[in-house]
Amino acid sequence: MSEVTYILERAQQGDAKAAGELLPLVYQELRRLAANRLAGERRQQTLQPTALVHEAWLKLSGDKDREWNGRQHFFAAAAEAMRRILVDRARRRLAAKRGAGAACLEADGLEIAAPAPDDQVLEVDEALARFSQQEPRKAELVKLRYFVGMTFDEAAESLGVAVPTAKEWWAYARAWLRVEIAEQRHHPDRHGPAKSG
Repeated sequence: MSEVTYILERAQQGDAKAAGELLPLVYQELRRLAANRLAGERRQQTLQPTALVHEAWLKLSGDKDREWNGRQHFFAAAAEAMRRILVDRARRRLAAKRGAGAACLEADGLEIAAPAPDDQVLEVDEALARFSQQEPRKAELVKLRYFVGMTFDEAAESLGVAVPTAKEWWAYARAWLRVEIAEQRHHPDRHGPAKSG
């Protein structure tokens, strides 16, 4: 049992000191993931890796009813928290500059935590909401790779699958999302706005 898993179990049993012990253990890994996700974004980027980690930590630690099933579950929840923060941020920024020409997503460019324009983040998130209804585990992989920036090894470990399986899932997910985003562009009223998070 990893130290992180042990501390998570203590936290679930009501040990008030456990959360304080957990942050130093996971902080560097969360910050590295956040830095990967934000690397290369525009210079006017206002969200820094440290801020993303702190916001994600507040979301995670604020949910007192949450039960953690080990390290993998914790990092999957951290990925979801980061995704929600990035999507909410993209929505706010697009709302602020509504009307400026939005860039198109080239789904072939859907790569690890690609620095993405706000509208691209929202397109991927909306398509991902529909994808997760059909393929929840593969959708988790997309969250870990696209929104958090995990490598195949890290994502596979987090999901409890083999790396070749993660690579197959990624190829399938990219193809599915490419088709879904193209359909949404050609028929924007087909689904209406997807709700995520």
